[in-house]
Amino acid sequence: MPIGAEYGRSAAAGMIGRMAFPIDPPIEPMLAKLTPELPLGDGWRYEPKWDGFRALVFRDGKDLYLQSRDLKPLDRYFPELLEPLGSLGGTKARFVIDGEIVIAGEGGLEFESLLLRIHPAASRVKMLSEETPSSFVAFDCLAEGADDLREAPLDERRARLERLLADPPASVLLTPATSDPAIARHWFDVFEGAGLDGVVAKRAESRYLPGKREMAKVKHLRSADCVVAGFRWHKNGPGTLVGSLLLGLYNDAGALQHVGVTASFSVERRRELVEELKPYRGNALEGHPWREWKEWEAAAEGRRVPGATSRWNRGKDLSWEPLRPELVCEVAFDHLQGDRFRHATTFLRWRPDKSPDACRYDQLEETPAALLADLFGGR
Repeated sequence: MPIGAEYGRSAAAGMIGRMAFPIDPPIEPMLAKLTPELPLGDGWRYEPKWDGFRALVFRDGKDLYLQSRDLKPLDRYFPELLEPLGSLGGTKARFVIDGEIVIAGEGGLEFESLLLRIHPAASRVKMLSEETPSSFVAFDCLAEGADDLREAPLDERRARLERLLADPPASVLLTPATSDPAIARHWFDVFEGAGLDGVVAKRAESRYLPGKREMAKVKHLRSADCVVAGFRWHKNGPGTLVGSLLLGLYNDAGALQHVGVTASFSVERRRELVEELKPYRGNALEGHPWREWKEWEAAAEGRRVPGATSRWNRGKDLSWEPLRPELVCEVAFDHLQGDRFRHATTFLRWRPDKSPDACRYDQLEETPAALLADLFGGR
């Protein structure tokens, strides 16, 4: 019987606690803190920062469990990974490894394709797993056999991981690692176009510390001038505190696309924004470029709608207040994912010297896509 089917029944029956994993789940993954520059000096190890779903793999022979960063099961969303991970190291292998689930397309990593997997219909998940199969990129080993390696130094854990992945199936990959900062800088500069999120730096002697930000990460960061065409009230102060500003960029057809939000404000600044935005609220819906947008229209036409519901925030109030699209602000962002900012942006300043018409996609620097195969020697 395929490992996925067998595990699916046992997990559904609540039998995870009975499985003899080397370490019992759940385990919080070790995290990284943002740093502006690559740390240098002896003892640093560098890896590409993958833009996917963080996942821990617990394995005891035929029993397998995929855990997300927020300690929830991922198995049902990525059924195509269960068999290759279940064959890694032989049929009796026991391990706990940390890594990232990614989907690679012709132009690089496709985070949007990962988001589509979080769907309640098993038939939909199965179809997507066949159309856009995922891969698992391993970068740490917490346990192997009977050995709990969390207290072992990184270099020892890496050596165990390399042996475990000496001959892996095609969809299971070992992340590259180097002690040379010049190579790490090359990864940072060249592979951004493939969807990599930056570089992670780890100390060679570091232990695996669940939930602790003991690693360093350097991410791509740049700025853009955006139209502020709406806002949301803060959940703790509707009518008195601004929660976030809704950002737009004009495309080549002259349509204002919703590209993300910025919400990096103190409580006092949120209060001040209420008055600053007031002059732009009058008659804002008249001729507003987002007036007629509805969620079903967004799904049909591929538009971004500020009021659309989120698969991550079911039941959350995502209603928004329109503003006349006359304000321009500069925000810092890491990179685009498709036609929107991948993460929430950081507000930098108002730009009264900029015309809203100048807030276009063509202001953004584009990094050519690099071949992911270059990171894996042609694999």
